[in-house]
Amino acid sequence: MTEKNAMIEPGWNFDNSYARLPEAFFTQLNATPVGSPKLSVLNRTLAATLGLDSEVLQSPQGVAQLAGNQVPEGAMPLAQAYAGHQFGHFTMLGDGRALLVGEQITPLGERFDIQLKGSGRTPYSRRGDGRAALGPMLREYIISEAMHALGIPTTRSLAVVTTGETIIRETELPGAVLTRVAVSHIRVGTFQYAAAWCTPEELRTLADYTLQRHFPDVAAEENRYLFLLREVIKRQAELIAKWQLVGFIHGVMNTDNMAISGETIDYGPCAFMDTYDPATVFSSIDVQGRYAYGNQPRIAMWNLARFAETLLPLLHDDEEQSIKIAEDALADFGTTYNRNWLSGMRAKLGMCNEEAEDVSLIDNLLSMMQKHQADFTNTFRALTFGKPEETVLFGTAEFSQWHEQWQARLGRVPESANASQQLMRNSNPAVIPRNHRVEEALNAAVNEADYSVMERLLDVLSHPYAHTPKQEEYSTLPEPSAGPYRTYCGT
Repeated sequence: MTEKNAMIEPGWNFDNSYARLPEAFFTQLNATPVGSPKLSVLNRTLAATLGLDSEVLQSPQGVAQLAGNQVPEGAMPLAQAYAGHQFGHFTMLGDGRALLVGEQITPLGERFDIQLKGSGRTPYSRRGDGRAALGPMLREYIISEAMHALGIPTTRSLAVVTTGETIIRETELPGAVLTRVAVSHIRVGTFQYAAAWCTPEELRTLADYTLQRHFPDVAAEENRYLFLLREVIKRQAELIAKWQLVGFIHGVMNTDNMAISGETIDYGPCAFMDTYDPATVFSSIDVQGRYAYGNQPRIAMWNLARFAETLLPLLHDDEEQSIKIAEDALADFGTTYNRNWLSGMRAKLGMCNEEAEDVSLIDNLLSMMQKHQADFTNTFRALTFGKPEETVLFGTAEFSQWHEQWQARLGRVPESANASQQLMRNSNPAVIPRNHRVEEALNAAVNEADYSVMERLLDVLSHPYAHTPKQEEYSTLPEPSAGPYRTYCGT
């Protein structure tokens, strides 16, 4: 690299600790160059957090790096190997269209993976072209940033670059590369790969690396690998509870899409629920409803059991003892999930303290919402501001009775009425990325190269608990349609 080029680096400060793992865990290679990269969207706020210069990222050199045409100084691009249960079936997978460029060390000393998604074929591509379409990459950008604003742990999106090339799916589509930022890309599937195809020592090395990277407090623990299992279970229980509390449906909760860090990862056929119904499915390929909204806690538990299985050789020398240790740890998932979900639901209803009858009060509301096809987000929003008449529940005898019980319950809260309402304001978003609004933004960007619709949507979603007048129009429901809304993996 010449001195001139070095002067305009955007501020990359890479380490490559994952590349120091045994070679069985990755394949080192560069991205496949694209024809005519052009920056579509850049997350300036995230860039600043990472210690990057947004102006330089927008330069030809910066765009070339975001497209994979140029390897930044200090980077060591690689594709990670992993496996996973896809809809219950175990298979070898890996980064088929993504590259871990390196780990950015921020000015605060934090470490984040920088990954290019759609960067070309890898040894794990499974006959795919390794590319991505613009629409799904912009979709991940919107949803992941909305999740971050909602306070839900998530990977984030730094940029989307169009490639100037066409990719073939059902039709011809414009190609794009997403720059994804994550605490790490270590998955349950990474451990499944290690357990199935690596040596016991390599599995132990992966576990030790994960502990060092994500759980540095392990030093005081008697059984470090049990500590790892318990921490992953705890983080996933907390994460899934947060999903349920805002009506988020991941859509494809395969084990390779569960991050050890506890972040939401891999936004494919995801969406937010409008009408409350636990059976809601958006994914076009989930014909059996395996990953429906109401199934997400159960599937998370199933995935964690698969993770526990990979750790059995590390938990104890005796297999029966190891299984018992794992089962005891897994039993904590339900308790932790229920505690977090119930606490969140109490907050959504302004209940600052706890009473035994709260569970039935919450369940009765949700049952009414399902029966009357009430909108999940707007129902809680209306209750927050004392406007029950704005819900479809209003006027029914059962809701009148429930509302009276709820008001009596709020009367037993030790804090003031203002404190209860503030708790509700902070717990019930004014806006979510409504499916029709997301589609509107994507259509304008992809078909008309008009990013203003997406920019306005992102601005509104960036402060979901602000409850400002400009958020009103983004809370309206879509027009009735002939069929249910469907999303696609976008591969």
